[in-house]
Amino acid sequence: MKYWFPVAKMPQNGQDWPLVSDMVQNNQRLLVFTSIQSKEASEGLAYQWNYMVENQYGDDGMKAGSCANRGESPPLDDKIRSLVLVNYFRSIPMKELSCEDNSGNLINILHTCDGAAASRWANFVAVDYYKRSEGGGSFQAVDLLNGKLLCGCDDIHACVPGSTSGACTP
Repeated sequence: MKYWFPVAKMPQNGQDWPLVSDMVQNNQRLLVFTSIQSKEASEGLAYQWNYMVENQYGDDGMKAGSCANRGESPPLDDKIRSLVLVNYFRSIPMKELSCEDNSGNLINILHTCDGAAASRWANFVAVDYYKRSEGGGSFQAVDLLNGKLLCGCDDIHACVPGSTSGACTP
């Protein structure tokens, strides 16, 4: 509870969230969401569908070139919800396939879901076996998302002034 970001401070109607640095400075850096609507009023847990949209999880959410909406979620292009969660994991976890899943396929679905979510990059990404990949994997995916969200670049490292991480391609 000490670090909990209160529901009363959560942005409404698609407004911007505070910077993580501001949340840390205020010791309110833990976001807690629930899928049970009544818990927002009774327990102070944020009802996730008031704040985010989400693509389909499991095998149905892993189709190349498609970013299907999760049934319970508002439409992906609903800008009233300011957070975007992208799921990319199998219905039955398969460790032996996770290296391929968490590499180029993951990067591709992030690009696809950006388009489906009205040109909004994901704020969260959910995968299985996050340490397994053929290359940069889930860490590269997070670097891509943070770069896109922070400065419009393909890698967070390119956002640093004087960076030699390569050209920024917003």
